[in-house]
Amino acid sequence: MALYDRNYQSQAGYTTHIESASVGFMKKTYQLLAASMIAAAAGAYATMPYADVIMQYKWFIFGFELFMIFFGLGMTRNKPALNLAALFAFTFATGISLVPLLAMLIGAGQGAVIGNAFLMTSVLFGVLSLFAINSKSDFSSWSKPLFITLIVVIVASLVNYFVLQSPIMHLVITAGVLLLFGIFTIYDTQNIANGAYSSPVDAAVSLYLDFLNMFTAILQLLGIFGKDE
Repeated sequence: MALYDRNYQSQAGYTTHIESASVGFMKKTYQLLAASMIAAAAGAYATMPYADVIMQYKWFIFGFELFMIFFGLGMTRNKPALNLAALFAFTFATGISLVPLLAMLIGAGQGAVIGNAFLMTSVLFGVLSLFAINSKSDFSSWSKPLFITLIVVIVASLVNYFVLQSPIMHLVITAGVLLLFGIFTIYDTQNIANGAYSSPVDAAVSLYLDFLNMFTAILQLLGIFGKDE
């Protein structure tokens, strides 16, 4: 899902010919990001009693998320009302997809981990975003290395899920996901600040995916280490 609307072509020097995003654009982007989180929370809350059913249909839900990322959001890009509806349908679905993990943690008596993970993710996301906005460095050259790393992580995750099923490998991959999307947060935030997005919905989706993946990684890490206590 991290592939959404990111330009991995060479962008070196793009800050010299792209105007900075307006304050209004940035404000709208973060308002949509906050609204997306509320939609995701609503999706998780509304479907929590149906965790077993969701687990059975998790691949259908994941398929819907991929469809919305690669087609749904793009097809509605020039239709503001439909674009917003697509955004909230997508983020609501991501909340549903988190239910099995949340239910497992709650069932194991680790419900407090959910709030802790959200707080940690929010602080980390905020720090990285402020760094990206205020930094004088150009992070556009990170595009290709990030893309390659993302592909490696996806492949490793699939191999471990379907073949190896190694807890240690899962821990390493999860830590790698947290690091990767922390860097993506810097990369995407600077792109938005430098005016690389024409739509605040597109900008919000990129940041939402960064936040979601970091939150999921932290949630899993806290759950793993919590079991060892």
